[in-house]
Amino acid sequence: QSLLVESGGGLVQPGGSLRLSCSAPKITHNFTVMGWYRQAPGKERELVATMRRDGTQFYAHYVQGRFAISKGNAKNTVYLQMTGLAPEDTAVYHCYSQFTFPALHEYWGQGTQVTVSS
Repeated sequence: QSLLVESGGGLVQPGGSLRLSCSAPKITHNFTVMGWYRQAPGKERELVATMRRDGTQFYAHYVQGRFAISKGNAKNTVYLQMTGLAPEDTAVYHCYSQFTFPALHEYWGQGTQVTVSS
């Protein structure tokens, strides 16, 4: 069972919005990096957006300007606000986290399905 808890996927029409959330409630240390990757059927997993602990954000060019990643008030929680969704955004979205104290650990969530269709 993954240490990351994801929620927020679903079915939405083109142009719609969804918000994904990811948290690591059982991990006591602060994350170094948290973010989202996605994998569409028949395609490789690709980066969507990441956030470093200091707030630095990175977005893949195909979501730049439409998606926004943010930290939640709860420890080790991030959100991905997705707007202007298009059918090509349909994929399983996986949360990713990296912790570097006391040692390097990386974790993946089980994934949440996002389907954009009319």
